[in-house]
Amino acid sequence: MWDIDRVADELTHRAAQRRAGGRITTEWPDLDLARAYAAQDRLVQRRVEEQADHVLGVKLGLTSEAKQRRMGISAPLTAWVTRGMQLAPGAPLEIASLIHPRVEPEIVFEMGEDLAGPGVTLESAMSAVKSVRAGLEVIDSRFTDFSFALPDVVADNASAAAYVLGDVVAPPDSIDLVAESCTLAVDDEPVAKATGAAVQGHPGEALALAANALGERGHRIKKGSLVLTGGLTDAVFLSQGSTVTASFGHLGSVSLTGI
Repeated sequence: MWDIDRVADELTHRAAQRRAGGRITTEWPDLDLARAYAAQDRLVQRRVEEQADHVLGVKLGLTSEAKQRRMGISAPLTAWVTRGMQLAPGAPLEIASLIHPRVEPEIVFEMGEDLAGPGVTLESAMSAVKSVRAGLEVIDSRFTDFSFALPDVVADNASAAAYVLGDVVAPPDSIDLVAESCTLAVDDEPVAKATGAAVQGHPGEALALAANALGERGHRIKKGSLVLTGGLTDAVFLSQGSTVTASFGHLGSVSLTGI
């Protein structure tokens, strides 16, 4: 019998055992978005309790219009990042610790004030931001071949696995975030390019959407939190001995090597 606790248990076990599995929605068609977000919260709560971890911020998924069209939605999804997911700059990622990791470049906000919906706009969202950094997020779906329905990936905490931040810390008003360029390279070979406009037209719009969506569920984005605003390009697989680098126009570069 499936319920929210069993969903959280199953996904927790898959991550711990480094194994992918089939869609939960196939076995439990009643797993809708409301239940999926409840399962997500339960999943992260267990991580905090069992691994002595703590929630450090928020991440957005499916922020590009193309990805939203593929999933049949009109807004991104939200999930949580924790302290234990953060990698030290220059630290390698052990590929065997995950299932099938992919990496995508992000614009990351550090919050200077609490931000709570409803009614958050681009302007009010950006006024709560303290600083901006480059980042690489590692996603690692607990579903076979990254094949899932929307409630599956929501329950799976939007495939969150790890992230690393760049060294450059910039005031939000010092950069044109819409035009901020990013080139993603694998072993020094460019594979994708984008600008901040790829994230909801402006990364601040993604932040506002996150605050409003979380507000509907009784959550807020707290002062000091990190917000990973969403992948600027499609994610690329990270393999052993390979290095993925995101080079930004003003936010410097950030790299991650698989071992």
